[in-house]
Amino acid sequence: MSTMVVRERKAARVLLLDRSDRLLLFRGFDPAEPERTWWVAPGGGLDPGEDPRQAALRELREETGLTEAEVELGPVVAENLAVFSFDGRHYEQQQWFYLARTVRDRTHLDSSGCEPGERDQLTEARWWSVAELRGTTEQLYPQGLADLVAGLLKDGPPVLPVRL
Repeated sequence: MSTMVVRERKAARVLLLDRSDRLLLFRGFDPAEPERTWWVAPGGGLDPGEDPRQAALRELREETGLTEAEVELGPVVAENLAVFSFDGRHYEQQQWFYLARTVRDRTHLDSSGCEPGERDQLTEARWWSVAELRGTTEQLYPQGLADLVAGLLKDGPPVLPVRL
């Protein structure tokens, strides 16, 4: 009987809203299952010695080209433990979701700061309205993303992060 090795990982993600209250998501896929795609907020794993806030800003810069001068990074608004497999490896990933806003309108995103393999697995970027999030049949991560964003737009950040 074989035992499955589960890698533990910590990650920071950014729920980045533009001035029209649209959320930025990336279409990604698993190299082990390239036909299956999903949409996910910018972000990724923490580097050694890095705190989640630093990771959120670094990942946002790498994946979008947006700098701290172009984004107001707010508080952690949600957290979850994601259990998934990627490229044949199994993960348990503790994730923190930061709320952020673009400071000015910018339509051009630059993913040249991504690691080459990561860039290849983020095939498309799109800004989504809450209505589009609620109306899509495509897979969005995390589950409940549309309701989370709608609540943030209506009520602002929660006092304590929401558990997803």
